[in-house]
Amino acid sequence: MTAATGLESVLAEAGLRVDAREFLRLVADAARRIAPMHGSPSDYFTEEQRKVLTDVGLDLRDAQEGELDPRARSVAAAAAFAETSYSVSEAAQLLGVDASRIRHRLKDGKLLGWKDHGWRLPAWQFTEHGTLPGLDVVLRSIPDDQPQLVVAAFMNTPQADLELNGKPVSPRAWLLAHGDPQRVADLIATLGTAA
Repeated sequence: MTAATGLESVLAEAGLRVDAREFLRLVADAARRIAPMHGSPSDYFTEEQRKVLTDVGLDLRDAQEGELDPRARSVAAAAAFAETSYSVSEAAQLLGVDASRIRHRLKDGKLLGWKDHGWRLPAWQFTEHGTLPGLDVVLRSIPDDQPQLVVAAFMNTPQADLELNGKPVSPRAWLLAHGDPQRVADLIATLGTAA
């Protein structure tokens, strides 16, 4: 098995609609935009600051060979997130409306999206036949300073405050089960604040 076919198998298993070459282009693009190369960690501090930080145990050495670059996980997540999002035309087809209606909904805050060579709309807000129940209530509560990837991770991660049949569920699952959207809105409003 070649590396390309191995990657294509992983992408298919994850449900990503992309071939290996296009996915690698997305990764390279994400790396350039969200994870620029940085100098040594110690370059950001004065000599006095470096001494204080190392005295309390902070390791300011460059990454050692064999250590995973901490940017790698972020770049991979961003590339996968972009690939699983919908274009305006894909969202319009899913909702059975004209593409202009999708752009109006984006402008009015009734759908969430970002511009990247055209609009991209996160898949979490859609179902097989429309939008997530209670989506409008949730979208009004998302803090403006939260990145789309953070919002998507929140919407797809089980939350202790949302239970179905005695088990924590993700906000998306909660809404799909017709749970109270205000509960999700109250939780999402706290994104980025200290616990």
